[in-house]
Amino acid sequence: MKVERRYAFRRRLEVVHKPGRRDPLAAAEEGETIVGDGWRIAIAERASPLVRNVAKDLQDYFFESMGVSVTLRLTDDPEKEAREGEKTIVLAEKRDLPELGAGLTVGREYRLVVGPERIVVCGFDDRGVGQGSYFLEDVMNLREAPFVAWRDTTRKPLFSPRMAHSGWGLDRFPDAHLNAMAHAGIDAILVFVKDVDKTPEGYQDFNALIDKAASYGIDVYAYSYMISRKHPDDPDAEDYYDSTYGRLFASCPGFKGVVFVGESCEFPSKDPRTTGMLRLEWPQDKPRTKPSPGWWPCADYPQWLNMIKKVVRKHNAEADIVFWTYNWGYAPEKERLELIRAIPDDVTLLVTFEMFEQRRNEHVTNVCVDYTVSFEGPGRYFRSEAEAAAERGIRLYTMSNTGGLTWDIGVIPYEPVPYQWARRHEALHRARRDWGLSGLMESHHYGWWPSFVSDLAKWSYWSPSPPADETFAAVARRDFGAEAAPHVLAAWRCWSDGIRHYVPTNEDQYGPFRVGPSYPMVFRLGVRMPAAWHAMFGNDIVKTAYGPLEGSRQSLGASRFGVEIRSLERMEELWREGNAHLERALALTPERKREEGERLLGMNRFIALCVRTTIHLKMWWLLKQRLFAEPDPAAAEPILEQLARVALAEIANAEAAIPLVEADSRLGWEPSMDYMTDADHLRWKIAQVRTVLEHEFADFRKSLALTGAADGAPAQA
Repeated sequence: MKVERRYAFRRRLEVVHKPGRRDPLAAAEEGETIVGDGWRIAIAERASPLVRNVAKDLQDYFFESMGVSVTLRLTDDPEKEAREGEKTIVLAEKRDLPELGAGLTVGREYRLVVGPERIVVCGFDDRGVGQGSYFLEDVMNLREAPFVAWRDTTRKPLFSPRMAHSGWGLDRFPDAHLNAMAHAGIDAILVFVKDVDKTPEGYQDFNALIDKAASYGIDVYAYSYMISRKHPDDPDAEDYYDSTYGRLFASCPGFKGVVFVGESCEFPSKDPRTTGMLRLEWPQDKPRTKPSPGWWPCADYPQWLNMIKKVVRKHNAEADIVFWTYNWGYAPEKERLELIRAIPDDVTLLVTFEMFEQRRNEHVTNVCVDYTVSFEGPGRYFRSEAEAAAERGIRLYTMSNTGGLTWDIGVIPYEPVPYQWARRHEALHRARRDWGLSGLMESHHYGWWPSFVSDLAKWSYWSPSPPADETFAAVARRDFGAEAAPHVLAAWRCWSDGIRHYVPTNEDQYGPFRVGPSYPMVFRLGVRMPAAWHAMFGNDIVKTAYGPLEGSRQSLGASRFGVEIRSLERMEELWREGNAHLERALALTPERKREEGERLLGMNRFIALCVRTTIHLKMWWLLKQRLFAEPDPAAAEPILEQLARVALAEIANAEAAIPLVEADSRLGWEPSMDYMTDADHLRWKIAQVRTVLEHEFADFRKSLALTGAADGAPAQA
């Protein structure tokens, strides 16, 4: 199997228009326009820089994906081109095609008119022109040919903004990645901000990023990592916040807005239900009996938000102030809704869609933690706050993760569970209709990755669009061919059913599911996973002393673990069944499409290994509890032997992962942690487990042998 060097996945990310999409056997049907050599793309002489970029992008698409050469042309009369042009694609805004665009009313909306001699894309604005052009590409990609059925279609976006972090590298946005995001319908990116031009990884020219993103029709939000050390009542508070958030927007007025989340923007609240101190400033030798302000719906957050509004909107009157209630979704509903009813009505409320939901599994209770697609949502926490926001007319966004990934499995590019994502999409649409949900945060620092899952999200988020099942079948045919498509759909169904057996827990999402088969098996001696020096989090968000992280809203780990093992075993079974379907599909897939299919299979084999690692760790913990509570050496030895068998099985599991991560450099990597499950980490883990077997177990047996019978009887062997 070919070995891909580290970070080589970025080369694949930089290919926006996949070469060779055209099916050489495809033939045009009656009622289809054929775009071929000799066609041209016409834009207005006064076209914006974005429309000019879109025209060049479409030209590149025809050349790279369809093997067709088209020319570019400026015109002083776009309306004439739209009426009379021959072999012409017209890309223009409503202002240049007022009659054709008369019915367009919202940003990014577009009208696509296809006739025998010409294709016209008319956008409400220049971003609408871009989205119409990308839709034209989508249609031809599904057709696998530069053939477009005659139509007159007007389509509008259902959500905006659609925000995402970078999947190329933390806060890194190369042009090609921004272009791919724009093609996927993403219209805003998030960058972590500690100060002007300062991210957690160091310097970045924010104004340059804002300008570059705008050239692809994308806004930029600041995700605040800035420290707030003043209460709004303090006499120098306004000067202080003017020197922080005010200075940020004075220096970078092009930021679309700023996102606040409790843990990253807490301030010294006077709410007596909290410590009143920033979390990291609490004395380590003093017990903490109250939550920090960042983890409670403090009564003075509205006062703080008004202060932030004042200093920010001096420099950007339209700045979107986004207040995210993520950290206190566990709090009683009464206290949470009191806060929602008191926040300013000109800020945006952001609520996580499925988190904090208590769910029954056999006889135990689990809680949805950061973040999961195993439950499509919405949860009660979201529902309660969405209803309160709707009552007040406050703009509502949600953390949806529909960029394709959650914290379910931390070191993969996306979760290939389309039918489960479709359930999430439908739930989001219901929230849009019922409570006015308008914007989405689609990824956190694990980033966004282009995939068939993001394609399906894009189809869902525009109106009109075909039914989900119809889109699934079309995308499966596009990526694998008509003969293989039924097997692909069967695989997708297995994985989509499998993820519903995933159990989101803190110990797993900060443990074996965060990094998969590289996760160590600690016996008594603690270890810390090796990590890259430059990573924002590295190994800080991996807890290697595995065991239940208890909480009052869930059953105890000793009760949960057996149930969770059974549930994960069913997940693993469905995953391997899906892999078998995909193997059958690949045997029928045309050679030109097989590379991506093989990569999909490798990822899903890796996912199955991640599930097995987590099962092993739960078995390991349960056996350790029995062993450490067993005083009888004779009874302890069989438990130690069971532990050894689990350890050897996990070594084999980690060994099976090595060729998979070597073949795909994206497996085992995550933007905020960097590489945590590459071949080096897997070999480190294998060595760690062997050390446990060869040394720690040997020492434990020596201790067992020192326990003898009473009254001078010989010690047991």
